[in-house]
Amino acid sequence: MSAGIERRRVKRLLLSGNRQKGDIMNATTSKVPRHLWIVGVLTLLWNAIGAFDYAATQFRMESYMSQFTPEQLEYFYGFPAWAVASWALAVWGSLLGSLSLLLRKAWAVWLFGLALVAMALTFLYNFVLSDGLSMMGTGGAIFTAVIWAIAIFLFFYARAMARRGVLR
Repeated sequence: MSAGIERRRVKRLLLSGNRQKGDIMNATTSKVPRHLWIVGVLTLLWNAIGAFDYAATQFRMESYMSQFTPEQLEYFYGFPAWAVASWALAVWGSLLGSLSLLLRKAWAVWLFGLALVAMALTFLYNFVLSDGLSMMGTGGAIFTAVIWAIAIFLFFYARAMARRGVLR
């Protein structure tokens, strides 16, 4: 049921004198589609991996960072502060956006939007202002494309759920 029809129905129930207990509560409750829980849980796990990657890199976790070459480590540890900050906003904005989906909060749209802007800044540093492509190789470029596809999907998905009244 569209949000406009739902509002008119609630208004009619409020104005009518013959409503029964629970009518208004039932009329204002949006049914949560099953796919919201699936998308929310899967992307929360996905974004938790990104958050772990960020934290392990920033804390220089030896067990994690030992998989990279000395050149790659030098590259990662040489990020300017603004690139690290934009990476942090992208990662934590995405993680909080997924959590917001599960909590059915409309600010998920803004969090995913913020994450996209921050990703663009990180992308600018990684692929335009530095030699990130040669450091990451083709696999890294493909993985970056996958990350972008998921992030764009999440923004438009959250926006659609907010417009349908599922997120408040």
